[in-house]
Amino acid sequence: MSQVANPVAVVSGGSRGIGAATVLRLARDGWDLAFCYRSDEESARRVEKEAGELGARVLAVRADVASAAEAKEFVQRTEDELGPIGAVVSCAGITRDRPLALMQDSDWHQVMETNLDGVFHLCRAAVYPMMKRCAGAIVTLSSVSGVYGNASQVNYSASKAGIIGFTKALAKEVGRYGIRANSVAPGMIETDMTAVLAQPVRTRLLQSVALRRFGTPEEVADLVAFLVSDQATYLTGSVLEVHGGISL
Repeated sequence: MSQVANPVAVVSGGSRGIGAATVLRLARDGWDLAFCYRSDEESARRVEKEAGELGARVLAVRADVASAAEAKEFVQRTEDELGPIGAVVSCAGITRDRPLALMQDSDWHQVMETNLDGVFHLCRAAVYPMMKRCAGAIVTLSSVSGVYGNASQVNYSASKAGIIGFTKALAKEVGRYGIRANSVAPGMIETDMTAVLAQPVRTRLLQSVALRRFGTPEEVADLVAFLVSDQATYLTGSVLEVHGGISL
């Protein structure tokens, strides 16, 4: 008897933080994984090893989704080596925080190229094959900064708001092909981005969170796993916030 192949998911920014937690959660759920990373080889190999130990076939690729060519090559290599892509999760993101009056052109462009152009490049490369198969799920990682804005993050907030608009429009385009597209907007999550915060800043931020703690990457990954699963087959074009009550 031939063995049924596992579904295949691609994750950008999969070597650390929410991306790494997503790779491992999907591996536990029976997905085979391809993830890309830009520079952290050591973390990427650790995630690759851990996901493999969970029973997944894993492809870790050094690729910068800010490059259309590299994103396309990453997607093509995934389909060639692992099989048809059933889910796309876009996690890659950076920050370059400064007040607008002090912001350099590079601060703006680098954030836009990775955070917003990266989503465009990855999804564009993956969506046509998914349309031909009339199946698939796409999850983009936005942020509460993209929903509510955040001081000293006009670049980051704009990129994350753009992801929400992109995802809603995409959901309308591809719904007729059986493809779902949703966005997840995390709040304060324990990642490399929040680890650099000074303690007084952390304390102040915690006072704005109803649950009085930062979230974990695994808690965000749980929601991503739900959105790409068969339990979320009538959910598309939505923005789901994971922030412990920061907006209350």
